[in-house]
Amino acid sequence: MDAHSMERTGESRRKAAWIFLAVGVVFLATNLRAPITAVGPLVPSIQQSLHLSNAEAGILTTIPLLAFAVLSPFASRLARRFGMEAVLLYSLLFLLIGHIMRPLDSAFFLFAGTIFIGTAIAVDNVLMPALIKEKFANQLGAMMGTYTVAMNLSAALASGFSIPLAETWGLGWRGSLRFWAVLTIAAFLLWAPQVRYRKKVPLLPAAHTGRAPLWKSLLAWQVTIFMGVQSFLFYSLITWLPVLLQSKGMNEEMAGWMLFLFQFAQLPFMFIVPVMAEKMENQKLLVFLTFLLMAAGIVGCLFQSASFMWLSAVLLGIGAGFAFSLAMMFFTLRTRHAMQAADLSAMAQSFGYLLAAFGPPAFGWLYDITKGWTAPLGLLLFASGCLLFSGLGAARNKYIS
Repeated sequence: MDAHSMERTGESRRKAAWIFLAVGVVFLATNLRAPITAVGPLVPSIQQSLHLSNAEAGILTTIPLLAFAVLSPFASRLARRFGMEAVLLYSLLFLLIGHIMRPLDSAFFLFAGTIFIGTAIAVDNVLMPALIKEKFANQLGAMMGTYTVAMNLSAALASGFSIPLAETWGLGWRGSLRFWAVLTIAAFLLWAPQVRYRKKVPLLPAAHTGRAPLWKSLLAWQVTIFMGVQSFLFYSLITWLPVLLQSKGMNEEMAGWMLFLFQFAQLPFMFIVPVMAEKMENQKLLVFLTFLLMAAGIVGCLFQSASFMWLSAVLLGIGAGFAFSLAMMFFTLRTRHAMQAADLSAMAQSFGYLLAAFGPPAFGWLYDITKGWTAPLGLLLFASGCLLFSGLGAARNKYIS
């Protein structure tokens, strides 16, 4: 074989390896929300089967958020010790264990399995943006967009198909939850070969990559606050939007479709926004558009008209798509290398999901004490202002030093 043929063969192998890695990223992404969103529609069946109180059922959605907050800071340390590829592979094993445990015939296994699932996803949330920065540096926007679309499309499908799987297919709530393990097994099989190429990153002095300089960086805090506020807004809306709509006269089924519309409206922009953000000198215009979309959608929720409700759901969905995509891109655009991106991702997601855990209770508390939607929606409008303020700082064309 001559040198030219060997070069073409090597190029073909590199292209095939790149495609295989990209497919692995997509399948891993499908596991990062579906195991959580699949639970919500099944809660009444789970409660009846395991005799859970409303408070205990509420913990099922709180556990993953708390796991994200508590465990995110450890993900980058594990990656330095074992390599990102290996840690991601082992996280899929944790996720599979959670899938197996969760439907067993005991509340103990339900909660234990949820802890395993939350732990696995917490690690993946942090490392995936860093891995994309390292492996797809020349296609950063497109690959980040593909990643976020795959993650959120699977989330929407899981919430929509949970009941049909349980009732129409006759799987029951246990079989419906177990069904999503198929995605985990597929991701594991696709990801296992990547461990051969893992890189262990040395533990560098604090002056280079350590925690202390990051926590002292204003830019890092602006990215972190942006991530936290967008999480606060999203989880407040995903929890209370159906209740708000029903209070305005919508039936339960229509309110459910409105929630689907809210989630579905995000998807195109979760691909478009990262591609745009990568090409822009700074992302301030995108941050301002995010604020306008969120603010207009929240104000629309104050009106009684059904047409305003449809429009608000679409605007809020697009705004949420903008916000989440920008948060993910800031991890990569504001850092110089993959492990710094992992550190920033860990810091931002730890704080972000802790703040998100307080969003739905705070919204509900304001509704309880005021007996109306004006004050809770005012809280979301204030949060949108915080999103704008922190986002304009995070969007500056600078690196974390």
